[in-house]
Amino acid sequence: MASPFMRHCLLQRAPSVPRTTHLGQRRLHLAPPFLLDDYTPRYLRLSSRDAAKKRSLAYAHLRNCNLCPRQCGVNRHETTGMCLIGDKAKVNVIAPHFGEGHNGSGAVFMSGCNMRCIFCQNYDISHQRNGMDLTPEELGDWYLKLQEVGNVHNINIVTPEHVVPQVALSILHAAELGLRVPIVYNTSSYDSLASLELMDGLVDIYLADFKVWEPSTSKRLLKADDYAMTAKESIKAMHKQVGDLCFTGDGIAKVGVLIRHLVMPGKEAEGAEIMRFLASEVSADCFVNIMEQYHPDAHVGKKRKRRKAPASDGERQDQILPEEGEEEVRYSDINRAVTNEEVSLVRKAAMEAGLWRFCDPPKHDGFAI
Repeated sequence: MASPFMRHCLLQRAPSVPRTTHLGQRRLHLAPPFLLDDYTPRYLRLSSRDAAKKRSLAYAHLRNCNLCPRQCGVNRHETTGMCLIGDKAKVNVIAPHFGEGHNGSGAVFMSGCNMRCIFCQNYDISHQRNGMDLTPEELGDWYLKLQEVGNVHNINIVTPEHVVPQVALSILHAAELGLRVPIVYNTSSYDSLASLELMDGLVDIYLADFKVWEPSTSKRLLKADDYAMTAKESIKAMHKQVGDLCFTGDGIAKVGVLIRHLVMPGKEAEGAEIMRFLASEVSADCFVNIMEQYHPDAHVGKKRKRRKAPASDGERQDQILPEEGEEEVRYSDINRAVTNEEVSLVRKAAMEAGLWRFCDPPKHDGFAI
């Protein structure tokens, strides 16, 4: 059974139903200017000089790791930073994941993460660092196996933000061996502009999350108070590189940006702000996936014993405090599924902002490609 994370929309066959918005009648998703006659992956168009520059930069960043917003500055050959991953990528799963009768996406799930989302839907992979250590060359060899044996439509690198140098080197290695399918960069959007500059020319599709809007929310739930500011800059940089999501005539996405927003309990107003940002500052033609699959996971809903806090000077003497040792539910405010109303409010805000290209969830347990 696919995990809830895997059931999120990866890439979708273009819908055949036109959308109508206040901006007027919009034509099919699968139509000019979003229809391609053919497509050659961007990494195959790199000059040998540019490829050599990227290799040199990748090795330099491994020696002084400053590619993600954490700016750890460690030598990854000797130690680790926030992500706890060294000079090799730790990979949990490498396998095709299937949609509606197609060949599937070549999913490569990286272990570890540069974030600490307390509700992580992929906790066992992202937080517990389970998996095998692979050199960039070994990783690139696996891309070839996915292409040649799995006959996949793309290589989908999941959670690459903390292993960008290794990923860049792996793509360059695989390209020399005959890789020819698009690369999907499947990210939380907690990327630095320097890392996206390194990936420019190597990535075809940016599959990017925009999780929350308020710094107070991101500090509490993501353990990164600069998340929204970083995500805004990152998504604009991604769109500048590859533009809006485009398809070939078979309905398979080849290049562009797809933005995902997982609706959170009680956070629909933040979701609405994200939709307005995408429409006004990125593109009204953004391909957007508003997801309703949130469920309590990781630390949410876990019980812990209360600690009796010392009374402050201004505290009333008759105030009732929780008993020391009494159990409390962690993050109880998001310890539930989202409601249909919360999802509808985000969708309504998106349409009112002018967005119209929506990735609706598949009616099965696999990826929608």
